[in-house]
Amino acid sequence: MVAAIVLASVAALVTPLSAGAGNASKTAAVAPNTARVGNASTAAAKTTPIVGVGTWHIQTVATGVWVGEYTSLKLTPTGWPAISYYDGSTYESVGLKYTYKDAAGWHIQTVDNSYGVGQYTSLQLTPTGWPAISYYDSTNGDLKYTYKDASGWHNQVVDSAGDVGLYTSLQLTPTGWPAISYWDQTNGTLKYTYKDAGGWHNQVVDSGLGLKNGLNPSTSLQLTPAGWPAISYYDQLNGNLKYTYKDTSGWHNQVVDSGAGPWNGVGQYNSLQLTPTGWPAISYYDPTNDIRNSALKYAYKDASGWHLQVVDSGRVGEYSSLQLTPTGWPAISYQDGYPNYDLKYAYKDAGGWHNQTVDSTGNVGLYTSLQFTPTGWPAISYWGGTNGGLKYAYKSAS
Repeated sequence: MVAAIVLASVAALVTPLSAGAGNASKTAAVAPNTARVGNASTAAAKTTPIVGVGTWHIQTVATGVWVGEYTSLKLTPTGWPAISYYDGSTYESVGLKYTYKDAAGWHIQTVDNSYGVGQYTSLQLTPTGWPAISYYDSTNGDLKYTYKDASGWHNQVVDSAGDVGLYTSLQLTPTGWPAISYWDQTNGTLKYTYKDAGGWHNQVVDSGLGLKNGLNPSTSLQLTPAGWPAISYYDQLNGNLKYTYKDTSGWHNQVVDSGAGPWNGVGQYNSLQLTPTGWPAISYYDPTNDIRNSALKYAYKDASGWHLQVVDSGRVGEYSSLQLTPTGWPAISYQDGYPNYDLKYAYKDAGGWHNQTVDSTGNVGLYTSLQFTPTGWPAISYWGGTNGGLKYAYKSAS
């Protein structure tokens, strides 16, 4: 990481403010299930996140027992990290926070300062480097969205129809408009919203998925190059991992992996990526058989259907975050739970899955968010747990 991000000096952000939506009016779209997956049989693969060599470097970005939950990491084109997170430490500092690093170090900003505001954050950076974040206001039960430009942060209420806005996942369309998947806890539904020149448009994608105060009805959103949404999510009522995508005929909901009801289901802590040719790949947590011997799993789809794999087992797999290398190999950050409570990282190559312990200092590895640097090395933001604090780990050759 050698170049700097100086967000405050970038030219004013225009993409999420003045361009077309790119998702409500598309007539031609890349179907998210019509091309080759490219992850199980790729012959040529990136070496840096695959071979396992190199050294992990761990940094504490912000301190405090309840500082650093709900992290979301993005890297600039030159490799500098930017992270959104929740600060629940004190009434004075509580709320949604944003931090970025440059040559001078870490810079922390308060985005929305109110108790219970800033959970379930999801961060994106525009091509010019400005941040945009979706998040949950637990005090009012609202889905919120914020973006920054030269005049500062702009916070908006997106949906306030009940207790909504948990488990948000944000993407920006090719023309820069925001799109968000999220959970409606009042009605037990998966929802999707997008913004265009006419404002926000909120949709119900799938219903009858669970009840209030259920288990981790996670959502993870990706957009095809043409702007169509695809979402992985957890059906907590039936205990299933599900996947949906939209095209000109509407939403198409699929069961990817089946569990045994709400308390022994599969699909919590899911994370979705689309391959360059449009196939879905998902990491997720499976406690079906025994929570003491649960598993991190990985699913991908190709022309023959869904393929399910066990990546790691033994009370592991919560807080998973998936990325794909440019050649399609998967890599996942996640927590190794009881009794270790470690941050772990797994990657796949032609030899199979390889699991590494990244940080084992206390109860760590919660709320992981994984990205690859421009040169292919993994970087992870996460919460320090018992020791508290927002933490950041990255790997390099030395």
